[in-house]
Amino acid sequence: MRASDFDYQLPPELIAQHPLADRAASRLLILDRATGAIRHARFPDLVDLVAPADVLVVNVSRVIPARLHGRRETRSGKRVGTAAAELLLVRELSDGTWLAMGHPGGKLKAGRRVTFGDNSVVEVVEVLGGGLRRVRFVGALDAAAVLAKHGEVPLPPYIRRAPRPEDRERYQTVYAEHDGSVAAPTAGLHFTDELLARVERRGTALAKLDLHIGPGTFKPVEVENLAAHPMHAEHYAVGPEAAAAVNRRRETGGRVWAVGTTVVRTLETVSAADGTVRPDAGDTSLFIYPPYTFRAVDRLVTNFHLPRSTLLMLVCAFGGYEHVMRAYREAIERGYRFYSYGDAMAII
Repeated sequence: MRASDFDYQLPPELIAQHPLADRAASRLLILDRATGAIRHARFPDLVDLVAPADVLVVNVSRVIPARLHGRRETRSGKRVGTAAAELLLVRELSDGTWLAMGHPGGKLKAGRRVTFGDNSVVEVVEVLGGGLRRVRFVGALDAAAVLAKHGEVPLPPYIRRAPRPEDRERYQTVYAEHDGSVAAPTAGLHFTDELLARVERRGTALAKLDLHIGPGTFKPVEVENLAAHPMHAEHYAVGPEAAAAVNRRRETGGRVWAVGTTVVRTLETVSAADGTVRPDAGDTSLFIYPPYTFRAVDRLVTNFHLPRSTLLMLVCAFGGYEHVMRAYREAIERGYRFYSYGDAMAII
């Protein structure tokens, strides 16, 4: 298939700019991957789809306030001044430096510094490829303190407004535990504590893993040949308890529900040919697109995704290209809300 096969036209007014007052009030499109049949429901109806014998797998990565607005030094002849600069932290490296994206990219060369307030300074250590650079915190405050004081929620580029205080809570799942993502695992944004409790009261197992989402999740596929797309790498961790829960439920006939494409990529990365999941941690650059044989995932809860995105391609691989694209057309016709703060889809 070609990247252009995953284009579609979306009216701009269907791109959700704000979260709903109630997380669980989202609509839910239910797609039968075998027949292509579509039903329309509300998100709380998902509880009735998940059987007691099943396992619900969630990504507990927490979004960090990764966007920093500061000032950089400028020189024009003998005149020294400052100008605006922005950094988007991607992830911390083992030596204490960070991968980051910067703007204006051409000005943030090695050795340049960006200041945030009086005692928060970041220095560019090295300029890398793909818009990335390696930076280190050299002021009086460490990274955690700088982010807490000056960091901003890194809302996606299609949300055309400045972050608000409520975004710190709403652009975060209720079960987030471990800092590391610069984008939310949005399929999980619809869950409330009460909904999760209902799921577990039915006897359904809840398994937790991490995949720290990077900014590459929003990068469209710019080459027609999908095999030529350089997939971004993201760090994951699957603990023994989560792996055991998935394997135990699968062995007894239960189905594995992935809450979000990040969970799918992680489980497929750590699964054997028979679907058995192993505990593991590392980086994955797994790119799933049609055709693909899924080993570890039986059901998928997801949001509606950008055209030409790797996320949409994964969903089409799981639900069937024709079925998913028809579901998208019907969602548009019925006025579903799209993208991060939008409505949800369950592929069963």
